[in-house]
Amino acid sequence: MDWLQTVVLALVQGLTEFLPISSSAHLILVPRLLGWPDQGLAFDVAVHVGTLSAVLGYFCRELVEMACDWSQSVIRRQRVGNSRLAWAILWGTIPVGLAGLLLGDWVETALRGPLVIAGATLFFGLLLWWSDFSGARKRDEHSLGWRDVVVIGCAQALALIPGTSRSGITITAGLALGLDRQAAARFSFLLSIPVIVLAGGLKTLELIQLGAGVDWSALVLGIVLAGVSAYACIHAFLRLLERVGMLPFILYRLALGVGLLILFI
Repeated sequence: MDWLQTVVLALVQGLTEFLPISSSAHLILVPRLLGWPDQGLAFDVAVHVGTLSAVLGYFCRELVEMACDWSQSVIRRQRVGNSRLAWAILWGTIPVGLAGLLLGDWVETALRGPLVIAGATLFFGLLLWWSDFSGARKRDEHSLGWRDVVVIGCAQALALIPGTSRSGITITAGLALGLDRQAAARFSFLLSIPVIVLAGGLKTLELIQLGAGVDWSALVLGIVLAGVSAYACIHAFLRLLERVGMLPFILYRLALGVGLLILFI
């Protein structure tokens, strides 16, 4: 990878990881459209580290409170402060973890084509529009019950399909369950933490097993750019969400899906 590819793909990862437009699809499509070689496993690990650091930094205070309350709830065997939200994040991660272990290799080989990405981009974009239009938007993330968590967790497992968008499908499920836009987005971002840790951990193990040399300067640059851009993206998205809603992202998904169909059919 040259420096231009490193910069562009790190920014693509950082700016799309937490928006409902699918970072995995963009990381597949951008190199194809620009004629670049595959960025490689090491770079994927690096940009995941960057986006993980962004969400950890942005929600640092809430995460510390949840961790303390969760540990107290285990000791006391009762709900303590934000322990319910912490449990929701842990339970909501199980479906995608199981799906990743069972179907990850198949998804990586069979579902990376542009037509799959186009179809998922269009279908789940329309589903996001429906949930944003019809959702009650009267609840916050602290009101989630175990049925809500199961629904959102199972929806998150669909994000293994490139073009779905992990944040997009979890926000869609949250809106359909009556969460307001801010709450759906916040829970989606918090739910991303264990998923990014698991995905990054698996990729790191694969990288160690390969034993290949890496370009550390490119990796450090990728981590920094992905982290800074992801942090800015989270901040801007949460601030603008109530003002602009989901419509800009829905329109982008529809335009991208149609464009891919025109290019690759």
